[in-house]
Amino acid sequence: MPKLKTHKAAAKRLQVTRKKLLKRKAGQDHFNSRESGKTRLNKRRDMVFAPTLAQTARRSMPYA
Repeated sequence: MPKLKTHKAAAKRLQVTRKKLLKRKAGQDHFNSRESGKTRLNKRRDMVFAPTLAQTARRSMPYA
């Protein structure tokens, strides 16, 4: 049986912990100076995947 390949784009964007799958919140690249302080603070935090999406994402990273 051949080895499963890791989806490299997913591996760069997602972080796998023991129980959770984390991703960065969208829209952090630029134009952040116009955002309110509360919005900028919230953009710093990572988001947890929904359980159904997490299953799909874990399939793309078999060895993580």
